Amino acid sequence: MTFTNQQNPPETRPTILIVDDTPDNIMLLSRLLKDRYNTKVANNGSTALQIAGATPSLDLILLDVMMPGLDGYETCRQLKANPATADIPVIFLTARNQVEDEAMGLSLGAVDYIAKPISPPILFARVATQLNLRAARRSLQEHNENLEKLVQERTAQLYLMQEAIIVAMASMAETRDQETGNHIRRTQNYVRALATHLQGHPRFAAELSDENIELLYRSAPLHDIGKVGIPDRILLKPGNLDREEFEIMKMHAVYGRDTIMLVEKHIGGSNSFLMFAREIAHSHQEKWDGSGYPQNLVGEQIPLSARLMAVADVYDALISKRVYKPAFTHAQALDVMRKGRGSHFDPDVLDAFFEIEATFARIAGEFADHED
Repeated sequence: MTFTNQQNPPETRPTILIVDDTPDNIMLLSRLLKDRYNTKVANNGSTALQIAGATPSLDLILLDVMMPGLDGYETCRQLKANPATADIPVIFLTARNQVEDEAMGLSLGAVDYIAKPISPPILFARVATQLNLRAARRSLQEHNENLEKLVQERTAQLYLMQEAIIVAMASMAETRDQETGNHIRRTQNYVRALATHLQGHPRFAAELSDENIELLYRSAPLHDIGKVGIPDRILLKPGNLDREEFEIMKMHAVYGRDTIMLVEKHIGGSNSFLMFAREIAHSHQEKWDGSGYPQNLVGEQIPLSARLMAVADVYDALISKRVYKPAFTHAQALDVMRKGRGSHFDPDVLDAFFEIEATFARIAGEFADHED
């Protein structure tokens, strides 16, 4: 909205607060402005502060400098110190027209300085300029708020779309392995719980920021995506795999990595989410002592994301029914996990697992598989 000297309906007029201790000056300013603006008046700084704080629609303050009690400078200082009134433009009106007086007023946050006696054309022009600037700032702020809201909505939509794609891709691999979507939910919640618990650990604090934990949670479902490349005769075999079959099965870690690398190539680069997904898919079968696959990595050569996933995946495999074994109880799974400390699992990560094993049990119950 642009404000001019033309008369506007009262309901659309800006509101101006006139502050002066001299009644004649208040009458003069009110008479000059009343046909163009809604006006409020105050004859001292304290009253001006009260009116300004109680008038959300206040658009401009015309403020006398020389007043008893709170002078104009102190009144302006307090207006600018209050978040509720800080953005209301202030124009000083004063007979003090020395350069240092004007500099003082502007340093306190005033937007303009009009010398007395008041010249109506100058007053109208300066007031209109500041009201137009205020209207422009408000319009820009509203535009930015709307733009930020739109960005948040689009980001949320993109996030949901990504989540749907991730779950669909992960489910494709899991269902071929006769596992369920609940396995995906359980393991990603295990990973988040474990990572959150390790945030304060000096070995892991630098890597486990809140942002990275959220990315680990989102990328965990892709840990077995490479199983889509494993033949059914091996993937669904009810008994133990022979040596040749196991070598083929181990390739699912490579296939998973390669699938995610294709995505990175397609988009022309990587990001933290894809990096974690690639690490987890490729290395979650590695073991702390180097006896895992596909690279026989040892200790901290294994990415932390994969070490977290190893604990989550093994625990869930133990408590879940598979074609080749019955489901273990939580206590039985703990016994098996304990034996893997320092061989299969990072000792500190496994210790954290035992510290929150009740949380794992709760997650397992919340996302339990239900047989038809």
